[in-house]
Amino acid sequence: MIYYLLAFLLSLSASVALCAFVRRIAPALGAVVTPRADRWHDAPTPTMGGIAIAMATLVGLGATVPYVSAGVVPATWLPVLFAAVAMFVVGVLDDRFQLSPLAKLVSSLIIGAFLVFSLALRPDNGLPWTYTLVATVWFAGVCHAFNLLDNMDGLAAGVALIAAAFLAWLLAGALGTPVILLLIALCGALLGFVYWNRPPARLFMGDCGSLFIGAAIAGASLIPVLHETSTFPWTSLVVVMILVAPLFDTAFVLVLRRLAGRSATRGGTDHVSHRLVSLGFSERSAVRILYLLGIAGGVTAWALLVGGIEQMIPAAALFAVVVFLVGIYLARVPAYKAEDFKALRRSPFAPLLKDLTFRWHAAQVMLDLVLIVACYYFAYRLRFEGETLDHFLPYFTASLPVVLGCKLASLYGSGLYQRSWETFSLRDMAVVLRGVLMGSVLSVLAAAYFYRLEGFSRVVFILDAMLLTIAIVATRASFRSMSLVAASRSKQSRRVLVYGAGAFGQLIVREMRANPHWSMNPVAFIDDDPMKARRWIVGVPVRGPLGELETTMRKYKVDEVILSSPSINGSIERTIRQVCTTLDCPVRRLNMSIT
Repeated sequence: MIYYLLAFLLSLSASVALCAFVRRIAPALGAVVTPRADRWHDAPTPTMGGIAIAMATLVGLGATVPYVSAGVVPATWLPVLFAAVAMFVVGVLDDRFQLSPLAKLVSSLIIGAFLVFSLALRPDNGLPWTYTLVATVWFAGVCHAFNLLDNMDGLAAGVALIAAAFLAWLLAGALGTPVILLLIALCGALLGFVYWNRPPARLFMGDCGSLFIGAAIAGASLIPVLHETSTFPWTSLVVVMILVAPLFDTAFVLVLRRLAGRSATRGGTDHVSHRLVSLGFSERSAVRILYLLGIAGGVTAWALLVGGIEQMIPAAALFAVVVFLVGIYLARVPAYKAEDFKALRRSPFAPLLKDLTFRWHAAQVMLDLVLIVACYYFAYRLRFEGETLDHFLPYFTASLPVVLGCKLASLYGSGLYQRSWETFSLRDMAVVLRGVLMGSVLSVLAAAYFYRLEGFSRVVFILDAMLLTIAIVATRASFRSMSLVAASRSKQSRRVLVYGAGAFGQLIVREMRANPHWSMNPVAFIDDDPMKARRWIVGVPVRGPLGELETTMRKYKVDEVILSSPSINGSIERTIRQVCTTLDCPVRRLNMSIT
């Protein structure tokens, strides 16, 4: 333990000092990133802070590894270090000479192939060809994932710090002490770099830093997977959860760029972090949200290990569903200009994509497939445990295809896929209940017909119906919730106070929320009815009568006041306008009439 602490502190101290040195000499070497349209900064910033990260990591590792590596086979940790250094060299060359994307990809695949060869601790030094292929691509993919993630101040370094810490903690037994020291030293170097890279950044890491970080983490993550003795490498699920933040951002960007007809290697402000800022979050908040995603992935990985990977698959599936929903929501945030979609419209796949995505709501159907399987399985786990669970799981496996078919047909027949997620309400709840109930009844009838209900429990079907209802409602309602959160935090939206919490006022608030292009965020009601005071109506607080108007406007930093009813006139309207004139706040009247 003392060596772990020493490695962390040495690399942390070295990183802070080396970053200051690199920042000072970078301008003289021409290593400065100037502002560009596809970059997220507005001032020239020194780069190549990756040199400090790599050197600080080597300082912490070199000072401690000789004391713990006695008797340890070098092949268990030296290949990871050499691969990280090799990718660092590739990054330095790219920073200085602008290598082509193909050159970087080929280099990472070559280095990854040799790393996999070195890590294959078998008498013939051989692995199944599928393992070799996937592991090589994995190494290259993770390297470039961190390279892509380096798109906002403090983001890549912070996410890498979280991932390296979880790898060292959760997979310590499989990694070995020297690799743990490497990861801990990397954590110290990253923490020191974050001091200089936090918003507004005073130093960038450059490709040499992101590729070094990605290679060290990717190499360490391969060790427990390649040395797994079970038929299926379950540890790979743990690794994916730990690295969910960079993998999610990379997959998100590559898929959407492909659909938009853009080059996957063309930079741009279209990453997850950028879309969060477009929703109204500050740059710091966007970075922290991705930190939180990394921590959530690490906690899910911990749950997989503590509860048993095979037993905790539903938890991993639930986390995957949440991430999938966030991806769908963020994909709707504008990030490209209209002309960027011309290639998509010309694509031979355009009609298919249009039909599946926008008419048949393929994303919803695929999501419900996951929910049906996860809820049905989890119902079995809630009903049975231990040897009893092992006895009844074959019935789950045998009946799953039938249950899938019955429930998908019922959900489709209920009209669920004709409903909009953004306007999900109590009326949609009835549709969900009807679809789930119909699906459960058909599943029971199918089990009775094919299996005569032998080996099936009625409690399982009841639990399954309850879980599936909750899951579908939660996923559909999540879009409305995310829209409300985004609208409430958006800096582009005007903060609106609505005078009058009656039917017209409530209708106006609903319209504001249903029409993001209005850029209006209702923050409070003022109403003279004492029965409404200090209550929440359609999610907006009613602060009180006219006498509290000025106090409320100051408290909520109101940008505009809306008069919702024709009855707000005479002396009341004059008083409202006087207060608003004093606070330099415009007043508008939006009359909603019913004909």
